[in-house]
Parts: sequence; structure tokens; C-alpha cells
Amino acid sequence: MSEQIERIETDQPRSGVRWRRFAVTLGAVTAGAAGMVVLTAQGVLGAQFAISGMPFTVTADKLEGTGFEQFATLDQMIPDSPNQGDTGGQVLVIVSAIDRAELTNLCQSINLGGTNLRITAGNSGKPVTARTLVVDGDEIAGNASFKNIDVGLDASTVDKVPGVKGNPGVFAQQADTVTISNLRQNNYATTAAVFTLPNLRMGFSSEGC
Repeated sequence: MSEQIERIETDQPRSGVRWRRFAVTLGAVTAGAAGMVVLTAQGVLGAQFAISGMPFTVTADKLEGTGFEQFATLDQMIPDSPNQGDTGGQVLVIVSAIDRAELTNLCQSINLGGTNLRITAGNSGKPVTARTLVVDGDEIAGNASFKNIDVGLDASTVDKVPGVKGNPGVFAQQADTVTISNLRQNNYATTAAVFTLPNLRMGFSSEGC
């Protein structure tokens, strides 16, 4: 399959692809995955960490990536986290990994209750760039296109992002390239080997992204 195009409505992000349902429907996480912790570029960054459990919003006018992988996993909070609610301290997420990424007009915000911590970067013709970008989220919306996509792989066999693989028996997909316009994500964790943010601005705002 040389090219596949997927369109996701952005006017109402909640009506777009819900990765939680996507992962469960396709049997993306097996029973043995209950003991998993967050997987973030294992073998490259050597990073395993407990998430806060507070989701944050990321938007971008456009994301362009070379080397793309996607598979499901479970992210884990610290024991007795005040944010765990009825989740048991675990959140089912889709890991989206990109070997080389550029993001135009990036915005990231987190609701702190009454105010938002807001970060913007990558405007004025200078996009945000990242190497080995790994994002854990449970919802994504945008207009997406992939080149040379393979769907239904075992996550332990993906090879588009060096050092980043999922667990055996987990559903995965990968592609040579990915382009997403009007990107909007609900994320729990992000890591990168290198992250460059031109025109970075950070502050508190009454509005999120």
C-alpha cells in the first residue's frame, strides 16, 4: 500500500478519533499489559517516568514528520496519586513516535483550575523541530496523510523510529512520513531526544489552546 489518507474532523475535536476506543476495539492492550509503565523512547532516552495524570492540550497548524510509529500502552501515575480518580492510576494511551518532526505554530496548555499555563512557539516562519519525538495521548484530531503506511503490525516489530518499540502482541501502525494539518491532541506525556522551540513564550492565560 503506497499511500493512505485519513481525515479527522477538527471543528468538534470530541467527535474525532477517540484513541482509547480505537485501542480497546482492536485489542491493542493484552491482559498482561496491566503491569506496564509509560514507554517513552526506550533504548534512546532510557526514560521511564510516572505521569502526573493531568492531561494537556497541544495544537499546531501543521505537523510534518519523517519516520512514524503508533501503538497503544498504559501510562502509570505514582501510587495514590491525587489525580488517579477511578482509573487505578493507569491511563490507556496511544504512543505516537516520530523520528524527525516539524510543527508550525505550536501551542500547549494545561488547565490549572481558574487559569491556564500556556506555551507557544514555532511561528514567524521558524517551526518547532524535534528528534525522536514520543507523545502519549488518548485523543487526536486533524487532517492526516501518511506515505507508505503499514497497519496491523505487532508493536514489537516497528522500525521507523530507532529505539522506540511497543510490547509483543500489541496492535501498531507505521509509515515513512506523516502530515497532519489543524492538529489537536489530548496528551499525558511528551519526550524528545532534541526539542527546539523558536520564539518560545510561556505564561498564564485565561484561555487555553
